[in-house]
Amino acid sequence: MTDPDDCGCGDYEVSRRSVLKAAGLASMAGVATSMFGDVMTSTVYGAGDGNVLVVVSLRGGADGLSMVVPHAESAYYAARPSTAVAANSLLFRDATFGLHPAFIKLSPLWLLGQMAAIHAVGLPAPNRSHFEAMELVEDADPGSAARVGWVNRMVSGLAASPDVFDGIQVGSTLTPTALLGPAPVLATGQFSDLAGPFPKDAALRSRVTGSLRAQYARYGGTIGSAGVNALTMSERAAAIDDTVNEGPLAGVTYPQYSQLGEALKTTAGLIRANVGVKAVAVDAGGWDHHVDLQWRINESIDELAQCLAAFYLDLGLSAGRVTVVTLSEFGRRLQENGASGVDHGYGNAVFVLGGGVKGGRYYSRWPTLSSGRQIDGDLAVTTDYRSVLTEILRSRFPSLDTSKVFPGISYSPLGFMT
Repeated sequence: MTDPDDCGCGDYEVSRRSVLKAAGLASMAGVATSMFGDVMTSTVYGAGDGNVLVVVSLRGGADGLSMVVPHAESAYYAARPSTAVAANSLLFRDATFGLHPAFIKLSPLWLLGQMAAIHAVGLPAPNRSHFEAMELVEDADPGSAARVGWVNRMVSGLAASPDVFDGIQVGSTLTPTALLGPAPVLATGQFSDLAGPFPKDAALRSRVTGSLRAQYARYGGTIGSAGVNALTMSERAAAIDDTVNEGPLAGVTYPQYSQLGEALKTTAGLIRANVGVKAVAVDAGGWDHHVDLQWRINESIDELAQCLAAFYLDLGLSAGRVTVVTLSEFGRRLQENGASGVDHGYGNAVFVLGGGVKGGRYYSRWPTLSSGRQIDGDLAVTTDYRSVLTEILRSRFPSLDTSKVFPGISYSPLGFMT
């Protein structure tokens, strides 16, 4: 996978210093757990199978104008003489849009009506700083000082006592802003890190944890209860790890050496394990294409498409209850720069795949790329990203009060969900 720091963007110099300073021991640990509620006294038994939302964050600011190309707009080709995607190479062209050809691996999902593209989506107001913009996207409550992420609000709204496995970051031990808040959540690179002693020897692990459980039970009190609950969580993690270690379903192949592929393979095992997970966050880095846009975004889209195609096959019978949405902090500028790249912009494209999606088509209140409709040279935003997420949540989690997940949002559905 492309290193997000190799793009020449100064924002990442801040990122490296701040992450190293802030992460501390967490960066060296095998797993980070964010337990802002009373997790250790909240016994961790999931609700079993149910609908699942998987949020794939395209870190770096993906170029929606290359992913979903407005081929009918002469302004697009005029602004990008060396970086535009040729109209005759696009997949699934309609009168306005077409998909970048590197999405070819997702063609079956598109043709089955299980993949939709939504354009001119983003924050209510432009913000071209990676970290400020992603913080705003993941907090999703403008003006609030509470710093509670929207996924945390989501899982809090789905259960009176949220389970620690309801909301999980997979593939990283750093908890994203979207998961921060009072509901217990997890962030883990792999579930073997949570599985307690002897993760590869089930019999020995069972004997050791059984002995520890008996000792904690004899100890009693708050510490004893916390110990028993921690062991329960460890046993559940071990069961998930066993499912993951069974490997992908027959015939499913993820791209080699792909961090996103590894994270989605783990996520598929997590979902098949039926522990009651409701929301999974996964990161896909390397989308900050200030230079050499054409070949870089081709590689990024190809990896994304291969990984998502494998993921849906790997879900097997669970695929119908899983919906994936892609988010990025901002789009890119319409005008290419002098390095055959594109700088930080505004409006962007979002993809929604899987359960409940009315796909095989594009959705947009398209503002056009005419100079009078741009925002400081960028694609305008005509659909608040929170409205997109609200439409997904209302369809897949009908009992959820979305006004508490996205306070103050003016919801205007596009009709891409059943």
